[in-house]
Amino acid sequence: ILLLDEPAAGMNPAETWSLLEFIQRINKSGHTIVVIEHDMKFVMNLCDYIMVLSFGEKICEGTPDVVKNDKKVQEAYFGRGTNGAGKTSTLSAISNITKKTSGRITFKGQDITHMNAPDIVRLGISHVPEGRHVFPKMTVGENLILGTMALRKVSRKYIDERREQMYDLFPRLKERINQHAGTLSGGEQQMLAIARGLMYDPELIMLDEPSLGLAPIVVEEIFELICTIQKQGKTVLLIEQNANMALQIADRAYLLENGVIVKSGTGKELHSDDSIRKAYLGG
Repeated sequence: ILLLDEPAAGMNPAETWSLLEFIQRINKSGHTIVVIEHDMKFVMNLCDYIMVLSFGEKICEGTPDVVKNDKKVQEAYFGRGTNGAGKTSTLSAISNITKKTSGRITFKGQDITHMNAPDIVRLGISHVPEGRHVFPKMTVGENLILGTMALRKVSRKYIDERREQMYDLFPRLKERINQHAGTLSGGEQQMLAIARGLMYDPELIMLDEPSLGLAPIVVEEIFELICTIQKQGKTVLLIEQNANMALQIADRAYLLENGVIVKSGTGKELHSDDSIRKAYLGG
């Protein structure tokens, strides 16, 4: 029996697909493989039998088809973010890319509840989704240009100036300007996704799980970049499961459980809260 814990963590799409094929070959050679993995697409394409856990409890088990169509699984993993707290859904609601059932969303005093997504972008709100979602067959430079597509009447001069500013902020991207995004490392893809989100100079940038699946040293680099972005005058709305790192840099923090805010305060207040330290920071 071969046990694999998050084998696809930090990999780009091309690497993930190669890994999937490699594991399948190992399985066909007669080995039993147990995989722990958050990438649901990877799991669905790889596994014959799946057991799904949520908050330490088994909520479903069966074939990929059974699991994919299970309501509890859809609610926990396909509708409300990685751990079902409601974090990803919050950002999707702000960007109006998910259906809202109630409530109102305002930005700088303006009601944007029913505003369409492109207009929300033009208003100055940028959304960097979980999983990076770069265009793998396009170059780094081409991916950055796409970050301005929602704007009207953008000059080539403006695009070139903004791209140079992104290269100053993310020097590694300049080294890979003509490299296809799908061949970048996980950390480099995350940098590209953030840079693309900054290309049109938004007032608010929303980052969904930017550290997910990255090596610790890369996570530190990403958080340093987030601090730099904030110091340059941008408002950053950060969704992050790495509570320890997030609370150290946050001005204000909100703890979500099942879509409800259960605690809020400054980052320092929550970081020093005994109940949060025990539940989320390892004591």
